[in-house]
Order: sequence, then C-alpha cells, then structure tokens
Amino acid sequence: MENNYNDQSHREEKPNTEILYGRHPVVEALENARTIEKVILSNAIRGEFEKRLRFLCKEANVPMQVVPIEKLNSITRKNHQGVLAFVSPIQYYELEDMLPMIYDKGETPLFILVDGVTDVRNLGAIARSAEAAGAHALVLPKKGSAQINEEAMKSSAGALNMLHVCRVNSLMHAVEYLQLNGIKVVAADLKGEKMLYDVDLDCPLAIVMGDEAKGVNRMLLETVNEYFKIPMRGQTDSFNVSVATGIILYEVMRQQLKN
Repeated sequence: MENNYNDQSHREEKPNTEILYGRHPVVEALENARTIEKVILSNAIRGEFEKRLRFLCKEANVPMQVVPIEKLNSITRKNHQGVLAFVSPIQYYELEDMLPMIYDKGETPLFILVDGVTDVRNLGAIARSAEAAGAHALVLPKKGSAQINEEAMKSSAGALNMLHVCRVNSLMHAVEYLQLNGIKVVAADLKGEKMLYDVDLDCPLAIVMGDEAKGVNRMLLETVNEYFKIPMRGQTDSFNVSVATGIILYEVMRQQLKN
C-alpha cells in the first residue's frame, strides 16, 4: 500500500496527449484494457511494483521505458510516484486478426509497415495517404516508432481513426507472418535495381517504408520479396517518407485499377 497515495483519479492534460500519473491509475488502466501508448517508470523503482508493472505491460503489449526520475519530473510536477502512462487516442488491433477480416470482405490485402519513422507528423501523413489509397492496416513496431498523439492525429486528417493500426514486437516477425500467409512484401530502397513501375503490385501486398535518413533496416530489407527505387531527376537524395509512401500507393492503385 502506498503511504503517499491519496487520489486514484490523478491525471493531467497535456497539449498533445493525455497522461495518467500515479501507481494506482496506471495499473488500473492496464488491468482494464485501456489503450496505453507507453509507460514510463523511474529507475529508482524496484521490487514487487516494478515486477507487476512489467508483467502488465507485457500482457497488454505496451512499451515500458525506464528513465531517471528527472525525466518524469520534467513531464509533470504532480505526485507521479515514479510512473506515468501516455493514453493512446486510438485503439490498436492484432495483426493476426486482419487477414480474416479483409478476406471476409472479399478485398485484396494492403498493409503499410513503418520502420524507424519517429516524426509524428510524418507518421500522420503516411496514415493519411494509406487511408486515401484504401490500405487496410498500418503496422508499427512496439519500440522505435513515433507516438500516436494528438499531433499525429491532426497530421493524419482523421485517417488514424479510420485505419486499423497494429503494434507488433518485431517488424521482422510481422514480415515473415505476412509472407507465410501469401502476402508479397516490398520495400523502397535507393539501391534497388528495379524501378517502382517495373514491380508487380497487383496482388496481396505489404509495403515497408523506412525513415528517409536511414531507410529500411538492412536486415529487414533482406527479408522482403522485392525492393525497388522511386524514379528521381533532381539533386535531392530522397523523398520525404510520407511523400514516398504516397507515390508508391498511387502506383499500387494505378496497377490494381488497370486490371
């Protein structure tokens, strides 16, 4: 029992997201299946509470970050008791539930996998293009991805409310799962030998998009079925990732509507 806890409804509003603070509210949210974006725990917290929190985060597939107490103090001056949780404005879905849902509708699966994109506005813009092109799901890694907060929601122009968003432990495993279920996985890469328009995209498809600075992780790139480059004429070395996503999705639509 916490001696300094006196209000189980502690919560604080921030401009970009809702934050729960205090041990009881965070645990209660995790136990009641409330959608949590991530949990931040002070590195000074040890013992049974830490173990319980780790277990609950693992069960709910919620990332947990351990940080110095100063980090929590910089986020809120309230009595956080060494733990904060960021509440997601959207519901997450299981990747394994997507394919039966799509095939039941008689549609051709189209997934966007996002690797290493940490800018919330880029993520929102990717979601906007994906929804406009008829993609069924946006697949994000549990760690190393932009947080879906109000800024991402705004950049998506509401698309994040309409897309199914899946959060996975490993994009590598997600790619393998999709391939085993007959999904062709492709990626854009500056070293690709084929041009975008030379790749067959009229099929069940997953597109892996990487951050424009680093591209798709090389190990992940080696697992895809095919990778290509987007035609360019100017001096800039790459497109912004959200722009590149829009270009690729337009080619997907062109091929699929043509046939």
